[in-house]
Amino acid sequence: MAEGSGSDGFQGARTGPAGVPAPGRGSSRGRAMTFQVWGWRREDAPQGLAWVPDAQGGRGAAMSRRTPATKDPTAVERANLLNMAKLSIKGLIESALSFGRTLDSDYPPLQQFFVVMEHCLKHGLKVRKSFLSYNKTIWGPLELVEKLYPEAEEIGASVRDLPGLKTPLGRARAWLRLALMQKKMADYLRCLIIQRDLLSEFYEYHALMMEEEGAVIVGLLVGLNVIDANLCVKGEDLDSQVGVIDFSMYLKNEEDIGNKERNVQIAAILDQKNYVEELNRQLNTVSSLHSRVDSLEKSNTKLIEELAIAKNNIIKLQEENHQLRSENKLILMKTQQHLEVTKVDVEAELQTYKHSRQGLDDMYNEARRQLRDESQLRQDVENELAVQVSMKHEIELAMKLLEKDIHEKQDTLIGLRQQLEEVKAINIEMYQKLQGSEDGLKEKNEIIARLEEKTNKITAAMRQLEQRLQQAEKAQMEAEDEDKKYLQECQSKSDSLQKQISQKEKQLLQLETDLKIEKEWRQTLQEDLQKEKDALSHLRNETQQIITLKKEFLNLQDENQQLKKIYHEQEQALQELGNKLSESKLKIEDIKEANKALQGLVWLKDKEATHCKLCEKEFSLSKRKHHCRNCGEIFCNACSDNELPLPSSPKPVRVCDSCHALLIQSCSSNLP
Repeated sequence: MAEGSGSDGFQGARTGPAGVPAPGRGSSRGRAMTFQVWGWRREDAPQGLAWVPDAQGGRGAAMSRRTPATKDPTAVERANLLNMAKLSIKGLIESALSFGRTLDSDYPPLQQFFVVMEHCLKHGLKVRKSFLSYNKTIWGPLELVEKLYPEAEEIGASVRDLPGLKTPLGRARAWLRLALMQKKMADYLRCLIIQRDLLSEFYEYHALMMEEEGAVIVGLLVGLNVIDANLCVKGEDLDSQVGVIDFSMYLKNEEDIGNKERNVQIAAILDQKNYVEELNRQLNTVSSLHSRVDSLEKSNTKLIEELAIAKNNIIKLQEENHQLRSENKLILMKTQQHLEVTKVDVEAELQTYKHSRQGLDDMYNEARRQLRDESQLRQDVENELAVQVSMKHEIELAMKLLEKDIHEKQDTLIGLRQQLEEVKAINIEMYQKLQGSEDGLKEKNEIIARLEEKTNKITAAMRQLEQRLQQAEKAQMEAEDEDKKYLQECQSKSDSLQKQISQKEKQLLQLETDLKIEKEWRQTLQEDLQKEKDALSHLRNETQQIITLKKEFLNLQDENQQLKKIYHEQEQALQELGNKLSESKLKIEDIKEANKALQGLVWLKDKEATHCKLCEKEFSLSKRKHHCRNCGEIFCNACSDNELPLPSSPKPVRVCDSCHALLIQSCSSNLP
């Protein structure tokens, strides 16, 4: 197999743009052979001539000189890919309809269709740069279909779950196969083509999917919905497949055009062969069917036994039904007799009712008035209950907020305590440093005092030397004056005095040597003084640093005092909060108790009560019924002659004796 440029070659011929044979090149079948490719005709043409479609669908060739300025190479690539897609789709549909069977993954036209679709999707694909390599794959745009078409999520999930796929190209190939099996490839790709702004991230502007050719291919893919495909994606090695277009399937020899009948006969023979193979498969399944028949016979016998048991059960149930019917007849007779007796009683009661109706009417009017009053009271109580429930919810919310504030303040307290401990540690370190710096200051002050003493001694010695120098200079001046006087006066006595002069010269020399020694000593003293001054300046710098440290220490002490003040204030605030919390908890407990009391109580109906709950006396026209507004029970006037304000009503309302005692006891316990 000879491959073209890159990986997009084809079998038996070199490729031009996008896997289509290059114009002017010969194939492996010979240069003189004429090929007909669905409306295209290419003869042995010289280089530089483009082969173009004729107007009558391929009969007769129109040769045109290619000019590089007139035709865009990307447009030629798109046209070639469109023609190849037309060929592959048309050939696939015709072959599938002629054979009349589902397509397997080994079917060559189907394999070529997937290769052509791969080339169409790869055309104009942008190169994605990564750290290690350049990535150019069609899996990126196909992943977009999940976002645009929700039904495609199943395909994407199943492709990602396939164990054998490692590369994005392999996933894209599996996706195409699953889309064909679902018969929704055209729908998925149509969603992609509509969203061109999203496709521009993956494709160049001149790509096939961005131009009209992509829409044409999507329209052609609708015809594939006629075909049933049965593809096994798990077993195939989709990662390492080479996407090569085999043009030998679409290029027809002139000799092969006359042999169509022979091809039809071969196809019929193949169909017969497939029919025989299916018969063999069916014969192989006969043995399995026999075993199934045996198992079904066994299960049938079991079912017959179960049927007999069920029939026996039905007979027993029928007997029980007869017994129940006879019992039912007896019960009916008894009920009829009872009904006759009750009818007589009802007639007697009716006569008594007619006599007592007038008194009952008055009672009814009074009861109606009482009912109205009680219904109004009940509405008031319900409204107050709703208010109490809302108050309860608000209190619970306030409690939650208070608990959150307490937790937050506890966290801040812990943080402040940690900061205090850190500040204490810093203070201790600063105090230790201060003590060290004070000791160093004392030592340096002692050194300064010693140096000052030394400088004082040196200055005293210098003064003495200067005095000596002045005395020597004065002596020298006096000596010179005396010499002059002696020279003037005693020129005659020069010989005698020369000895004295020589002696004095010797003395002068000694004095000069002494002066030189004193000058050198003075220079050394000045150098020592300079060194001492440098040491003094260094000590002054250190003292300044110590002063700054003292200031920082004082600032830290101030901050520490401020933090202590804040800490004390927050402790006081926390104590106040704790007091408030305890008070609010007590209030909430009281409210909860009141709510529990309200929830546990039920407003007793007038019909249900015939006797007073406390004294157990029967109610009559003279002894009327009264509801306790706290427990909801019914009492007589003597047992409920108390009034107290309740949480549900600020006004004092009727309360029974037991509730009155309990409420007074709870109020007295709550008082400080």
